[in-house]
Amino acid sequence: MTLPHDPRLPHSAREAMDVARDDARFGIAFIAQRWRRLLLAFAGLLLPLWAFGELADEVREAEVFPFDAPILQFAQSVAHDGFDSTFLVFSRLGYEWGVVPLDVLVVLVLAAMRKLREGLFAGVAIIGSALLNLGAKQLFARQRPALWDSIAPESTFSFPSGHAMGSITIAMVLVLLAWHTRWRWWVTLPLAAFTLMVGLSRVYLGVHYPSDILAGWAVAIAWTVGAYLLVFPHGQRPWQER
Repeated sequence: MTLPHDPRLPHSAREAMDVARDDARFGIAFIAQRWRRLLLAFAGLLLPLWAFGELADEVREAEVFPFDAPILQFAQSVAHDGFDSTFLVFSRLGYEWGVVPLDVLVVLVLAAMRKLREGLFAGVAIIGSALLNLGAKQLFARQRPALWDSIAPESTFSFPSGHAMGSITIAMVLVLLAWHTRWRWWVTLPLAAFTLMVGLSRVYLGVHYPSDILAGWAVAIAWTVGAYLLVFPHGQRPWQER
């Protein structure tokens, strides 16, 4: 739409105002159509990347997080046999007993269903998260806590937590695949509780600093959301007929 002729405005000024109005209308229409994906990109990609960057910068400079030691000491102070067995189970479910078999099962089931795009998303998110964890551990080479002798000792580097990354990656994959279905909350709530318990178990066992867990969650969320936006572009959703 062109502005009415106003002899007081130079021709170039009127053209500039027309262009600005068209740009504003395009921007408003784009946001109105894509606000959910923009919100997902901001909350699930940019914010977690910022959080990981802040944590990683402190680790790189060998700074001490003020909350790490007090939380570990509190975990040790409440330790007893009942908690030991519970958190050992969640720790193992966070890797060899649960997350790894579930990763394989999800990819195989999606492949068998011929849901190629959904399977591609799951595979990229899971494999990429594992490789990212291996690379980050070698890059930062942070030693594990040594406040006491753990009942489940680990020998690899500490930052970021592989259990935290693995558990939240498969959780985010399943949540994003289920989000536009009626199973949304039936999937989200149990997986959120499971991911939290896996993270707590690693702190309780004394093999990770809380900052390792937070960094693992942050970078895995960012990676998984990034993979989702890449595999399902332009407003596409999982399970759509194509």
